[in-house]
Amino acid sequence: MRPLLLGLLLALTLPPFPFGPLAPLVLAFLLRGGFREGFLMGLGFFSLHLLWLPQSFAQNFGPWGAVPFLPLVLVKALSFGLLFALTPTPLSRVGGWVLLEWLSEQGDLAFPWGLLGYALLEAPGRLLAAWGGVYLLSLLVLLFAWGLERRSWSFLLPWALLWLLPLPEARPEGMALLVQGNINPLRKFQGELDEAVYLRLTEEGLKAHPEAQLVVWPETAVWRIPEGVDGVLEGRPLLTGLNLFGPNRAVLYQEGRVLAHYDKTRLVPFGERFPFREALGGVYAFFFRAMGLGEVLDRTPGKDLRPLGPYGVMICYESVFPGVARGLARSGAEVLVLLTNDAWYGPSYGGRQHFALGRLRAVETGRWLLRAGNDGITASVDPYGRVVAAIPPHREGFLLAPYALLSGETPYVRLGDWAVGVALTLLLLGLILRVRLPGWRNR
Repeated sequence: MRPLLLGLLLALTLPPFPFGPLAPLVLAFLLRGGFREGFLMGLGFFSLHLLWLPQSFAQNFGPWGAVPFLPLVLVKALSFGLLFALTPTPLSRVGGWVLLEWLSEQGDLAFPWGLLGYALLEAPGRLLAAWGGVYLLSLLVLLFAWGLERRSWSFLLPWALLWLLPLPEARPEGMALLVQGNINPLRKFQGELDEAVYLRLTEEGLKAHPEAQLVVWPETAVWRIPEGVDGVLEGRPLLTGLNLFGPNRAVLYQEGRVLAHYDKTRLVPFGERFPFREALGGVYAFFFRAMGLGEVLDRTPGKDLRPLGPYGVMICYESVFPGVARGLARSGAEVLVLLTNDAWYGPSYGGRQHFALGRLRAVETGRWLLRAGNDGITASVDPYGRVVAAIPPHREGFLLAPYALLSGETPYVRLGDWAVGVALTLLLLGLILRVRLPGWRNR
């Protein structure tokens, strides 16, 4: 049962838990072993890392809401069992692990949780994400573990430096008012959106902070732009989510006109989009009835990434995809704006975990990140990943959030996931060294 315990310990090194510095030490014991060890490790790791899922779904939808947690964890554990079975050497496992992480971001069932690079989220060394994204951080964590597995204790010094180096200063140039409506997610799902809450909080916030140049409301905040909003905004632009029947949409509104809109491109599998609908339609209908919901409806995905003026808007789930923020930055976004509704997470740590993962998008792109959540976490994050302003979750409120419009491209924005190519090279190199040509044995 040691692999199961190591999987649990590994989960404690990722957000929202504080034991990131121990990640290489735990991983050093996981670079050997076969299918059984990988499966048990994955079982322990994802059972704890994704524990928020049954907690939040059971609270919102009753006991049936927790049922999908079991197959998800089993599939994730199986993927690690196969990884361990196919990587017989520590070096090949280092490369294969990062490759498996990258694969979790691809396709219709993409669910990129559990990436090892987030162990460095609270370390100043997270700045290396500006060079190679979260996958470079994952590769580094695993390479340090590889060094410790080989008892090369000199690896401890550079690992310690990643946690001790100072961060540069970030200078904001503007202020935004982020509004947190704290509306029950089931009310929102059933269409009972209270436009008056956002109008009232915005009016109060702008009276308290007239210096705010931009107003941001969360994901699916309203059905339509409410009447009377122009008198409250007094010419300021508004970014808000619209709860439409088809797309999950964000709009840029100013002085009576919708200037631009963006439809969410990365939909939540089994939440906003239901894969294999023809084969599993009866299963979906059963669970929807059991959870007290109506008809199974798919949202319509957006077709391309485009900023709304200088604002690179991401909607909820999209913040865990490095490629979304990178695509927005490449298209000219000068600040990232995340509209989200994390009230579905309830009292679990899912909301804090989702917030933590999204912080790294600011570092990867070299942009400020403004995050407006229905019930939090509402915050401003600087281009180095620091939280510079935030308000408590689970209550109504507004935040005066500093930010700046920045241009230029980080190496990661220009070059993308090159670290995955390095990981593939290490995987192949580790396999080649394991299965050497016969003539090598006599050299």
